[in-house]
Amino acid sequence: MKTRPTLADIRKWPATVSVPKGAEALGCSPNHLHARIKSGDSPVKTLKFGTRYVVITADLLRLLSGEDRGAA
Repeated sequence: MKTRPTLADIRKWPATVSVPKGAEALGCSPNHLHARIKSGDSPVKTLKFGTRYVVITADLLRLLSGEDRGAA
């Protein structure tokens, strides 16, 4: 069984990662994360390039480390 990456592992990732890689860090399936992104309810910030989405690694780190995004 594959283990989830640690925060130290994720800090070494590039600025953006694929949805499957982001889902691996979150502990969910890529299909689930894609559905959340498409519904506008993603727990992490993403960018869309054509039909492809990427997850912003800094936001992934913020979420997983429990840092507050700040209330607007």
